[in-house]
Amino acid sequence: MAMQLVEMREALRQALDEEMSNDHRVIIMGEEVGYYNGAYKVTKGLLDKYGPTRVIDTPISEAAFSGIAIGAAMTGLRPVVEFMSFNFSLVAFDQIISNAAKIHYMSGGRFSVPIVFRGANGAAAQVSCQHSHCVEALYSNFPGLIVMAPSNPYDAKGMLTSALRCGNPVLFLECELQYGDTMEIPAEPYLIPIGKADIKRQGTDITLVSFGRMVNLCLQAAEELKKQNISAQVVDLRTIKPLDLETIASSVRKTHFCVIVEEGHLFAGIASEVAFQIQERCFDDLDAPLGRVCQRETPMPYSKVLERETLPTVARILAHVQQTLSL
Repeated sequence: MAMQLVEMREALRQALDEEMSNDHRVIIMGEEVGYYNGAYKVTKGLLDKYGPTRVIDTPISEAAFSGIAIGAAMTGLRPVVEFMSFNFSLVAFDQIISNAAKIHYMSGGRFSVPIVFRGANGAAAQVSCQHSHCVEALYSNFPGLIVMAPSNPYDAKGMLTSALRCGNPVLFLECELQYGDTMEIPAEPYLIPIGKADIKRQGTDITLVSFGRMVNLCLQAAEELKKQNISAQVVDLRTIKPLDLETIASSVRKTHFCVIVEEGHLFAGIASEVAFQIQERCFDDLDAPLGRVCQRETPMPYSKVLERETLPTVARILAHVQQTLSL
């Protein structure tokens, strides 16, 4: 199989390009996705290749173009809505929650909504609190939505391809800080199944569960733990909803200790849900209470120093691992 070294943004672009080439129903809508190639250049070159009827620059009105895309999905197209930031998806919250998530159910299965909402989620570098929301816990609360978050370019391409072929609404959460990450991936199209987690690193002493950019922090922490003769297994959720509970539980039953790492907030977050699911399935297998490393309970500061203190870090993960193993 031919391999290629690509950035995360290029891996995403390839998934979009391949599906647009294979399926004329796939269209892209969003602010600056056409003439300016998207805020993070994920859609670079697609306007020239597919034209303005399939790569559509929209006004700055997320509620309006999300509603148009949902209607298009109901009537035969397969839209991709790019949010310049998932913080701006909150302007379209009613469209996503009241329409995209519920129309299949409310119509008794007569209408499907094959749509992908994608864009940058979570913190970037000094974009302050109104541009740093982690929306995964918010959207995962509502039945009818699939929520996915890749941690590397390989996963990004395969997961997005699966999302584009899905018959249900998908929120595809990327990270602004990762668009330049590079990795060797296959040149040919490939799929990563929705709802399937991945063991990013084998280990025997403790399980680290995470998703998105935080997986890379867990892998760094695992390298540091190795120097202390602690073998950490790293589980990447990849799909947040639905959760691959079997892979998570199997890892915890193997290691008997677990720390969950999430960029979002501690209260009512994804880590909270994963922790409950683990204790429900693995209570007798746990040798210590579950640990959680999350964003501190404060709006994101603008200051570089405070921003660094607010987000999870490798040092905080290591401290929680040591605390969990010593209980």
